[in-house]
Amino acid sequence: MRHRRLGARATVAALALALLGLGSGPALAHAPKPSSPRYTALDLGTLGGAYSSGVALDRDTVVGSSALADDFEWHAFAYDRSTRVMTDLGTLGGTSSSALDVEGRYVIGDSTLADGNSRGFVHDLRTHRTHTIGTFGGSGSQVSGIDGGVVVGSARTPGDQNTHAYAYDARTRVMTELGSPVGPDGTSTATGISEGRYVAGTWDHPGTPFEGGHAFVHDLRTRAWTDLSRYDNGVSSKVTSITGHTVVGTFQPKPDGPSDRPPERGFAYDIRSGVWSDLGPEMAYRPIVTGHTVLATTRPGAYAYDLRTRTLSAFGPGPGRTYINGVAGKYAAGDTNPGPFAYVYRVDTGAFTLLPALGGVHSTASDVDRRGAAVGNSALASTDPSSPDGVYHATLWTVRHG
Repeated sequence: MRHRRLGARATVAALALALLGLGSGPALAHAPKPSSPRYTALDLGTLGGAYSSGVALDRDTVVGSSALADDFEWHAFAYDRSTRVMTDLGTLGGTSSSALDVEGRYVIGDSTLADGNSRGFVHDLRTHRTHTIGTFGGSGSQVSGIDGGVVVGSARTPGDQNTHAYAYDARTRVMTELGSPVGPDGTSTATGISEGRYVAGTWDHPGTPFEGGHAFVHDLRTRAWTDLSRYDNGVSSKVTSITGHTVVGTFQPKPDGPSDRPPERGFAYDIRSGVWSDLGPEMAYRPIVTGHTVLATTRPGAYAYDLRTRTLSAFGPGPGRTYINGVAGKYAAGDTNPGPFAYVYRVDTGAFTLLPALGGVHSTASDVDRRGAAVGNSALASTDPSSPDGVYHATLWTVRHG
C-alpha cells in the first residue's frame, strides 16, 4: 500500500471546533525545541476563511479541508505542490465536504447532499470531475481508503438497517457490495485496502451491536473472506491498518470470570502465510503498520514492534502519549501530548524530529510520505497576548537539503 493513515472521522464542524480550541487559551505545555532545523514549514493558506487543515499527501498533491469566507462552512481542497495553488473541490450539493486521502489523480472524501445526507466521493484531478459513491439502498455512504485506484468504505442498506463494506473502482466507477461472512443481514465496514486487492475491516452478526465486531480480510480477486477473529479466541476484534500483506488491529480477550475484563491486545496477520500474531497489550492503542514495523501509542511515548525480530522499542519525547497518525515507508508522523507538537519519526534510525509551527506554538501532523514530508496544521503567530497561538492553517513540512 502507498501509505496508511489513522485519524478520527470527525465532521467538518467538529474539526472546526477542534481548531478553534487549539488556537485559544493558555498553552498546555512549553514548546520543546525541535531536534534539528531539518524541516521547513509551508503555510498552504485557506479557501477564504481563517482556518484550514491538511489531511493527506502524495508526491504531487496535498488534500484537506478549509473554512470558507464565512468561517462556518468547510470544503475539501486539493493543493498542487508544484504550482502552490489550492483548489476548492466543492460539495455534492450540500454545504460541506472533507477530503480523506489522495492517490495520484484521485482524491477521496465525504460530502453532504442537498438533503443533508452524506455520500463518499472521488474527485479526478485530471478531468476536474467529482463522482458520487452511491449506497445499497440506504441514505448514505462514506470512504475509508484508496489503493491501486480502488476505493473502499461502507454504505447503508435499505431502510438504513445495516452497513456493508464496498469496493469502488475509480476508473470504471463500478461499486461492488462485499456483504458479510454471514450473508446480507450481517454488517461490515472496510477500514483499508492494500495492493488494490485486499480489503480489511470489521464485520458482525445480524442484530448485534456493531461496536463489538470481528476483524476480516476480503480478497477482491478470489472473493474469499477470512474471519480473523477465529484466531484470537476473544470477545471482539477490529482492524486498524493494512499495508502490503500485513493487517494489524486489536482484540478483546475473553474474561476469566464474571467481573474480569482483560486489557485489549494488538494483533498482526500475514495474508500470505496465514500467520496470526498476538502483539501484547502494549500495542493495543491504534496500531498502524508500515513494512515490517507496527507502531502504537502508549503512555508515555509510543512503541515500535518489529515483526521479524519480535522486539519492542519505545520512542517519543515523553512524558505523555505520542500519537501516530500516518506512516509511509521508513517514516511515521503524528503529534505529542502534552502539546500538541507535530513530529516525524524515522523507523529505521530512531531519529525523532519535532516540527516547527507557522509562528505560533502548537501543531499536529496527519500524514507523511516516503520522503519524510509531512502534512497537518499548525498555528500562526498570535495577535492576542493571552494566547500562544493564532489561527491554524494547513501546513506542509519538507526536509531541508544542504
